[in-house]
Amino acid sequence: HVQLVESGGGSVQAGGSLTLSCTASEFTFEDSDVGWYRQVPDFECEWISTISADGSTTYADSVKGRFTISRDNAKNTVYLQMHSLRSEDTALYYCASDLYCSNGYCVGHYWGQGTQVTVS
Repeated sequence: HVQLVESGGGSVQAGGSLTLSCTASEFTFEDSDVGWYRQVPDFECEWISTISADGSTTYADSVKGRFTISRDNAKNTVYLQMHSLRSEDTALYYCASDLYCSNGYCVGHYWGQGTQVTVS
């Protein structure tokens, strides 16, 4: 069955960096837009970034200039490099194919279980 697996989360001090990975199985990313979003318990989902099938990228204002999304189609993996992390970046991070976010709610065609990022 289709699976998206996020990895790379962890605990880091403010100002530090992490790189998240999103790897798909039984599903080929190559022809899909893939996005990252995050959620804090009892708070709304926040869209972070999307990379289109053609490689174009978009970012939320809150992460622009600090986060970089990229994809390696050969590895069927999408990455999110995060630099200059802040305490407010603490959240559970998810990737999803064909991600759509609106009014604090995010949904994708496929999505993973998330990886926790904690910035102190």
